[in-house]
Amino acid sequence: MIDRIKSALSDCGINLWRINDNTEETAELFFVKKQLDTRRFKDVRKFQVTVFRDVKKDGASLRGFTSVTLLESMSDGQLREELKNAYYAAQFAANPTYELPDPLKAPIKEQTGELCESPLMESAGRMAKALFAADGQSDAFINSAEIFLVRRRRRILSSEGTDVSYTDAKVNGEFVVQCREPEDVEIHNTFSYNSLDAEALMKKVHEALSFVRDRARAKRILKSGKYDVVLSGDAVASVLSYYDSRSSAHMIYPKYSTWQVGDSVQGEDIPGAKLDIDLCATEPYSEEGIPMEDLPLLREGKLQALHGSNRFCRYLGIKPTGMYRKLRCENTGKSFEELKKGPCLWAVTFSNFDMDAMSGHFGGEIRLAYLIDGDSVTPVTGGSINGSLLETQGNLQFSSDRYEAADYSGPYGLRINGVNVAGTDD
Repeated sequence: MIDRIKSALSDCGINLWRINDNTEETAELFFVKKQLDTRRFKDVRKFQVTVFRDVKKDGASLRGFTSVTLLESMSDGQLREELKNAYYAAQFAANPTYELPDPLKAPIKEQTGELCESPLMESAGRMAKALFAADGQSDAFINSAEIFLVRRRRRILSSEGTDVSYTDAKVNGEFVVQCREPEDVEIHNTFSYNSLDAEALMKKVHEALSFVRDRARAKRILKSGKYDVVLSGDAVASVLSYYDSRSSAHMIYPKYSTWQVGDSVQGEDIPGAKLDIDLCATEPYSEEGIPMEDLPLLREGKLQALHGSNRFCRYLGIKPTGMYRKLRCENTGKSFEELKKGPCLWAVTFSNFDMDAMSGHFGGEIRLAYLIDGDSVTPVTGGSINGSLLETQGNLQFSSDRYEAADYSGPYGLRINGVNVAGTDD
């Protein structure tokens, strides 16, 4: 098929291109309560072809690109037609010209481990067992769940001479927990891991069942004001993603962000934790064929590197790093139990939690939070939080407890002082 695509590209007069040969083997399980309702197996191969076109406009050299997905079932005529249409469209998406990624050839990189090597259904069964391990009570239970295991083989080729390949695998899914008394409520949860982390999934389900029990009896008594807010799990990852976003080349080049290497991006006055953050290479090559490795991003609150796709890195005159999918925070602190001592609001689940990389604001509508005052812990619901990381980032406090997911590794808990909370009295 690769030779057929190359031949079609030549027939269409397309000299600059990239082929992403993507094969995915998947196992999918769907549960209603604990009963397996449906299982599916897929083995799909697709070819994403990106074509580049150089054009002149008002004397300036421009380069545009368009991507199209091709299938093995297509005829040679269909391949040529799809590529012609993509090449025609590329002229309308032209930007200042830039160099394509440097060519690279290397042997295939095979990821090892149980998730990559064991039969997919066997691994799916292990994760299903972990999912339901904590589901043994009648008052709160999992009412539905989905588990997806994906094993991938990637090959990246380019007209510049790149030819690299790798394999990897991941597991992800979602589950809904429910409690019917005293109020019938549900909470939706997602999970994603780069390994068969059964322990992490069991812990997540146990926590979710506890949360939904408390949500069923939560009171709408939260008053407006400023609170020390404690966030946990995925919400912590969302807040810290601000530093990933603001340091990316696609934010720097159009001047949405003015950050430069060496800047004290956390501010000058940092009485709290000074951030130490890395970007993690979860794949050996980016989709553009750029070699990827772990990248130190912040050290003691100072920016160590910019990062991003080939085009924007070329515009900035820096080495292309590829697009990262995982952030690791090395900061630590008190145990989570110690972190939430003293008056605070531990905001647990939201209708939607958002971290705005443009403004630095974070927040969401509260589904469940714990109002903590000494030995008094009251589950509450309703209201919302609206904080500014720019105003509070100098006094962040982290837990020593860790949290692991496919896109984050770092402290489980984060305490932020002086966050605006709109209560149910508004």
